Amino acid sequence: MILFPAIDLKDGMCVRLKQGDMAQATVFNHDPAQQAAEFQRQGFRYLHIVDLDGAFAGRPVNAQAVDRILETVSMPVQLGGGIRDLSGVEGWLEKGITRVILGTAAVRDPAFVKEAARRFPGRVAVGLDAKDGRVAVEGWAETSDLTALELAQRFEDAGVSAIVYTDIARDGLLKGLNLDATIALAEAISIPVVASGGLASIEDVKALLEPRAEKLEGAITGRALYDGRLDPHAALALVAGMAAGRAS
Repeated sequence: MILFPAIDLKDGMCVRLKQGDMAQATVFNHDPAQQAAEFQRQGFRYLHIVDLDGAFAGRPVNAQAVDRILETVSMPVQLGGGIRDLSGVEGWLEKGITRVILGTAAVRDPAFVKEAARRFPGRVAVGLDAKDGRVAVEGWAETSDLTALELAQRFEDAGVSAIVYTDIARDGLLKGLNLDATIALAEAISIPVVASGGLASIEDVKALLEPRAEKLEGAITGRALYDGRLDPHAALALVAGMAAGRAS
């Protein structure tokens, strides 16, 4: 189980949104690289970054901030937001991004996603952001006709390394993860699934460690870390304890 701390980038700063609304952005750190370094110091081992401006613009916007983060930390980094072509995928992987997350492209151009996954095995994930049961695109500004499961099934056997599943209704609201829907998705496909949206407390981390969630690769945590509702050391100790228990 991997606990991914999240850095969402808007105007070069580290922010959190509520339900993907850019008008409801709270700035938590003006220096994203410093924030990434703090997450690494706390013991996190894999960082999640989203270029929010890039998701809306359809191209990378906060590349300078991402570059600084990559220069600052040594842990693996996954990145989503505005990556819409093979040159963009390749460029970020060459810069040191461990895994790119393709969201809007998964709906608009699934052939591109499959080609990227084939060309860069293990380094391409798909972001499925669900709003009222349907997949949202373009920075969550538009909703498609596809369900998360329908879209995920398109990429079975395509070499996609993970599905990052976000419940938009819970994102940034600290209402708890939608584990029922996330686990149902994980059980219906063979691709590893990462839970996102709403992780609020240590109780959510405990729920992630229950046997029914064992198919999940991990979960993303954002606002709960920033406002102090989730103690990173306690959360990581729980995860480490589970891993040690399974290994013994």
